[in-house]
Amino acid sequence: MITANSPLSIQTPKPVDANTDASSLSYEQIKERYQAAGQGHLLTFYDELSSDEKSQLLAQLQSLNVERSNRIHQKATTCPSPLLTNQSVFLAPLPEECFDSTLEATPEKIQEWQNIGLNQISQNKVAVILLAGGQGTRLGSSAPKGCYNINLPSSKTLFQIQAERIRRLQHLASQQEGAQSQIVIPWYVMTSGPTRPATVKFFEEHDYFGLEPTNVVFFEQGTLPCMTFDGKIMMESKSQIAVAPDGNGGVYAALRGTGVLANMAERKIEYLHVYCVDNCLVRVADPVFIGYCVQKNADCGAKVVRKKSPDEPVGVVCLRNATFNVVEYSEIDSEVAHRINPKNGQLAFGAGNIANHFYTSDFLNRVESFESELEYHIARKKIKSLDFSTGEVITPKQVNGMKLEMFVFDVFPFTKRMAVFEVDRREEFSPLKNAPGSGEDCPETSRRDILQQHVRFIENAGGKVVVGEDDEQIEGAPTLELSPLVTYSGENLSQIVAGKSIKTPISFTSLEDLEKAVF
Repeated sequence: MITANSPLSIQTPKPVDANTDASSLSYEQIKERYQAAGQGHLLTFYDELSSDEKSQLLAQLQSLNVERSNRIHQKATTCPSPLLTNQSVFLAPLPEECFDSTLEATPEKIQEWQNIGLNQISQNKVAVILLAGGQGTRLGSSAPKGCYNINLPSSKTLFQIQAERIRRLQHLASQQEGAQSQIVIPWYVMTSGPTRPATVKFFEEHDYFGLEPTNVVFFEQGTLPCMTFDGKIMMESKSQIAVAPDGNGGVYAALRGTGVLANMAERKIEYLHVYCVDNCLVRVADPVFIGYCVQKNADCGAKVVRKKSPDEPVGVVCLRNATFNVVEYSEIDSEVAHRINPKNGQLAFGAGNIANHFYTSDFLNRVESFESELEYHIARKKIKSLDFSTGEVITPKQVNGMKLEMFVFDVFPFTKRMAVFEVDRREEFSPLKNAPGSGEDCPETSRRDILQQHVRFIENAGGKVVVGEDDEQIEGAPTLELSPLVTYSGENLSQIVAGKSIKTPISFTSLEDLEKAVF
């Protein structure tokens, strides 16, 4: 059993010792391989290196699949997205049979989906994959973004909020008829190399937020070498290749390469919920979403929110040349963006992507069969790198290279049975992207959106929220916080708050606290 105490990681070959005969041969083999691949320049300064530096470089070269890197570069530079070329492209709205909306569905239908989802969770068939490789650099923090405190009254971080939602959901599922004796929603946390140590330490310091450590599994996304525009691999020093994370779409290869897929098979997981760490409103392992996708017999699903306007800069889930895709807003012309669906009066291309997905385990295992066909995206960057003519490390003033990455939605064209599920943006999507004080998708808006949601939970349960004189109401939100351990999505409150009032500012960690506070 792979556990959180023995974290998953891609195995790196042992360093090669150039001082032994066997290792000398390995050096010659590596040199020949890289020269054949047109990347022999990576050994330019090999003879100048210390023994440790030689071992470090050879280990990195040995573990890198240079031929694959060349293929990815060639595919990305010679086969760009047809939307960026003059190739024929046909965009079409989502087929009605694969789309439903919680904004239009009856309460009875939503309850039906939820029951299906809770039943799957109660049979221990559901797991969660968290995309948490990013750092909070734009937030003014060097820590992993999941460690960020959005200044709730409880001071809970994104990691803690999400962990407690898992705990609450496990409790709700345990009440299902025929539930397993112990309900487990395994949490697979994908980090990047730089965020892995800090993420693991943060979980350890906080006792995994009440979850069993064996059910929180860390694994790393892969990397790809940075390359020049003519396909040469760049170096950050004489003994180190310049690499960068391969994007959140690297999750598929990482799941396979680190043993996570095998771990899921051992646990008999059938359904996966995948999401990004920066959404403070995310409903982790959402039983309604799970139930909807299971009822549709989908192998792949996407949660979306309704675009605010035709010009909102978000990607749209739609059909591109008869296959499911996420088409970026910059790739859709104005006429298409403003097109209206005559049946409901909504935007025909209004399914805004929020990187919140469902997969069957069978689909995730099938990704390997079409991985070579996936699209890689070019990010043109200023990359600090080694000048091979002088041996100096240069900090460029202009773009000098590229990082290659894949997006998590790049697998959509290969789904056999897609399901798209529209949810209420107010209830489920509030991303944390920008620095404090920026006014949009920032810590203040995240805090506001959670507190406003909790006020709605109370009001929808028949209670009244009275704003106290000493409530500062940051961003206009009454200061009322409900722990996810109290309620996952507003359930279990009406018997306590119906017909009663609550005065702010206040924060609840248990139903007992809530019972004492109402009047």
